[in-house]
Amino acid sequence: MVMEMEDIVIVGAGIAGLTTSLGLHRLGLRSLVLESSESLRTTGYALTLWTNAFRALDAVGIGFLRQNFLPITGFEVTSSASGPASEMLQEREGKEAYEIRRVRRSELLETLERQLPAGTVRYSSKVVSIEESGHQKLLHLADGSIIKTKVLIGCDGVNSVVAKWLGLQKPSSCGRSAIRGFVEYPDGHGFSPKIRLFFPGGVRFGFLPCNDKCLYWFCTFNLSAQPEKGMEEDPVKMKQFVLSRVGKVSKNAAEVVERTKLDTIFCSPLKLRLPWNLLTQNISKGNVCVIGDALHPMTPDLGQGGCSALEDSVVLARCLGEALLAKPKEDIISEEEEQGRINKGLEKFARERRWRSFSLITAAFVVGYIQESHGRVMAFLREKLLSRFTADIVLKMADFNCGNLINA
Repeated sequence: MVMEMEDIVIVGAGIAGLTTSLGLHRLGLRSLVLESSESLRTTGYALTLWTNAFRALDAVGIGFLRQNFLPITGFEVTSSASGPASEMLQEREGKEAYEIRRVRRSELLETLERQLPAGTVRYSSKVVSIEESGHQKLLHLADGSIIKTKVLIGCDGVNSVVAKWLGLQKPSSCGRSAIRGFVEYPDGHGFSPKIRLFFPGGVRFGFLPCNDKCLYWFCTFNLSAQPEKGMEEDPVKMKQFVLSRVGKVSKNAAEVVERTKLDTIFCSPLKLRLPWNLLTQNISKGNVCVIGDALHPMTPDLGQGGCSALEDSVVLARCLGEALLAKPKEDIISEEEEQGRINKGLEKFARERRWRSFSLITAAFVVGYIQESHGRVMAFLREKLLSRFTADIVLKMADFNCGNLINA
C-alpha cells in the first residue's frame, strides 16, 4: 500500500480541528483534517459563545458570524425561595463590553469548512493507531491506509486516540448529566435576549434565544436525581423529567420544554479531565499535541467548552506559524532542525494553555457544584452569599484574549 505524506495532520473536524486548520491556512500553512464520520457532525444544535470566543473568531477572519445571532443582554435568575432577579451586562469603564450569543453549531462548522481550501477535510477517515517513524508519525486508518506526518494535532474529543497515545488519563464522570433541547417558534418566541436560569432543587435549568425564532434550553442534574435507568435513551422520559422539575417554578420554562419536539432532545453524561492531570501529564510530546475536548473536557457550567477550543486553535496556529515560518523552508538545513522548531512550537503552546485549561476545568466544576447543590445550607449560601461570586467567575473566565495569529 502507498504511504501518503502530509506536513500537518489534524484528527477531528469539530470546532477545534476546523478552526486550527483555518488559522494555519490564514498563515499559509496547509493541513489535512481527518474526520471519522461521513459528514460534518452538527449534533448539539447550538453553543454559547462569549467574548473570548468572538475574539478568536475575529482572529481567524469569521467574526462576521456574530451578525446572525442575537446578543444576550443579561441574566434572569429564579430560585424557588427568592423568585426572579435580573442583572444586565453593564458596560465596563475602559474595557469592551461582554459579548454573549447563542450560535448554531451547524452554521459555525459549515462556515469554517467553507473558508478552507477544497479537500482539506477528509471524511470517513478514522485513525485507529499511531506509530513512531523516526521524527515523524505514522497514522493507521480504519480503511487500511497509512499517512505519515511531521505534526499531529488531536482534536478528536473526549475519547481521543491522540490523547491516549500521549498517555493522558481518560476523562472522569462528574456524577452529573445534561439534557438539552432546541425549539423553534415560526411566528417568533417573544422573549427578550437574556439567559434565564432556574434552580428548582437539585437541577439547573436554563434557556436563551439564538435568534427571534429559536430557543435553546438545558437541564443539568445529579445522577442520584434520575428517576429511573435508561432515561437518557428515551426522549419522552427526558421531557417528563425536566417538566417535573421546572413546571412548579416557571410557566414559561415549562411551555418551552413542552413545545420541544422529541427528536431535538438528547442527554449526555458530563465528564471532565481531572485538572491535576494537566499539570503532571503530557499535553504535547515532540510533534504531537491535543486541543479542545481532547485536552480539557469540562462541565458546561461556564459555557466555555467551545470558547476554549477556539482559543486553543488560535494559540496553536500562532505557535506553529512562528516555528515553521520564522525561517524560509529552503534555508532549513536538516530534518532535525525542522523537527526541533516544531517541537519548540508545540512546547510553547503547552506552556500557554496548561494553566488556562486547569483554571477553566476547576472553575466550571466549582460553579456547577455551587449552583446545583440542593441542601438547605448550600441553597442559603448560594442565594445570600455565593451568587455574585459564581457570576464573577463566569464573567472573568470569559474575559480572555487569545491574541492574533501573528504577534505584533
